[in-house]
Amino acid sequence: MKDTAARAPRFYVDAALRAGGTCILPEDAAHHAVHVLRVRAGDPITLFDGRGGEFAARVAAIERLRIRVDVLEHHAIERESPLRVVLVQGVSSGERMDFAVRKAVELGVAEIRPVLAAASVARPKGERAAARHVHWQRVAIAACEQCGRNRVPAVHPMVNAAEYRESGEGTRILLSPRADLALSKVRIERAVTIAAGRRRDSMPRRKPPFWKAASCRPSSVRASCGPRPRRSPRSPRSARCGETFS
Repeated sequence: MKDTAARAPRFYVDAALRAGGTCILPEDAAHHAVHVLRVRAGDPITLFDGRGGEFAARVAAIERLRIRVDVLEHHAIERESPLRVVLVQGVSSGERMDFAVRKAVELGVAEIRPVLAAASVARPKGERAAARHVHWQRVAIAACEQCGRNRVPAVHPMVNAAEYRESGEGTRILLSPRADLALSKVRIERAVTIAAGRRRDSMPRRKPPFWKAASCRPSSVRASCGPRPRRSPRSPRSARCGETFS
């Protein structure tokens, strides 16, 4: 079956789609479609709902920012990595965290778990923390629309590093420029959890909570992406681009 990702704009719809039905694009997606992509009635688009595969669709009508779409055909296309990667990311401020989330999604990460590490400058609480969580999930959705993934990775609510509890299976890796073991030498099979943060978080005098939680496991290692310390958003990208994760 021919891949449609490169032929039509892609939009996420947070509702179960079915071939032969109709739907209304979310307001944010409609704004982007009309004012950025210049979509017109009759144009082909691609929809996905995160439940697997994608749908060929056509714009039926546009009334200001209300776009009605005819859902035509389901294509059982998946672009997920066979390696399940969970990223435990130290929260950084502003666009740097957006960059980390976006690139992690584009590189195939399955879950993102933001943690407030000791060196995190941005420390939102209450409504601000909830708003950041919603924002980062939207960043993840936008990244899926751009890169062709049909399953949206979960961005979990941020927690303090001391409250983090590991989950999942596979190898646990703490990225640290002080580590003697190169990341490319770590043996990984089907799942891995990677902890990345600011330089002060990856070179602590005391073991960070992630490492304390995982150190009892034989599959837990401290590894380095290379001799040059990387700024926080680039660490997970460097790890995911390594030969280990190909």
